[in-house]
Amino acid sequence: MSTKKVILVSGSSGQLGQTLLEKKDLYTNQYDFFFADRTQLDLSSEASISECFLKIRPDIFLNFGAYTQVDKAEESKTEAFLINQKACAILAKLCVQNNCHLVHISTDYVYSGTGLEAFKETHIPAPVNTYGKSKLAGEKEIIKSACKYTIVRTSWLYSKHRNNFVKSMIKYGQERSSLRVVNDQIGSPTWTEDLIDAIFTLVQQEQLGIFNYSNEGACSWYEFTKLILELKQINCIVNPIPSTEFNTTAKRPAYSLMDKSKFKKITGKEIPNWADALKDALQQF
Repeated sequence: MSTKKVILVSGSSGQLGQTLLEKKDLYTNQYDFFFADRTQLDLSSEASISECFLKIRPDIFLNFGAYTQVDKAEESKTEAFLINQKACAILAKLCVQNNCHLVHISTDYVYSGTGLEAFKETHIPAPVNTYGKSKLAGEKEIIKSACKYTIVRTSWLYSKHRNNFVKSMIKYGQERSSLRVVNDQIGSPTWTEDLIDAIFTLVQQEQLGIFNYSNEGACSWYEFTKLILELKQINCIVNPIPSTEFNTTAKRPAYSLMDKSKFKKITGKEIPNWADALKDALQQF
């Protein structure tokens, strides 16, 4: 009989799920994996969540699925809260009943984005848009359930998989002679491969609670774009613009840099700088 722990992964077709699918061999000596995409585990359906969960009966549930369309969430509040809040309540209840460890991915958008100080996990959340509010509501459902949980707040995810900012900038940079990119929103990009490593560090050490994780350092979207195009040797002019010139349906936090000192202190792990991570990541693009 296998002594390996069983891990069920929701949102397996997303960036994080696809990254883990490629890296899972690093962990298969400890864990048996079951990857579920939306057709197998639909986070908008309580019946689908329960059926898949009770069929697999995981020891660890990695909730990589979410409603992540920030602008669309302003018009689709019901759907955003259904997937980002209600699904969390259902999963948390199942985890309590089945003694399962829930690992949930959250966002820097739960923070207010005001000030110039990196946000610690202890800062009182104050999201400025519906997406952030729905993700915070999901966190609260998990915490009040008293299930065994690890919440990882992350930011600016990118990978070679699916649609993301890095792939878009490469595409637009190759198609156009110039780009206009906001320079007054500050945060830190996160390569999904580094995030997967961080998640499994927390899982293997059985660390519980809320953790911030992104790559180290800070940049604006403008600085991020400049380095992407420079590293890919794409000849395209990047012009910095204020957020006021780039109209979006949802408000974005101006400063959402997160303090990762808790993760580093508790796990004993260092975190790669965003520019170094980008350099490594782009070798795959």
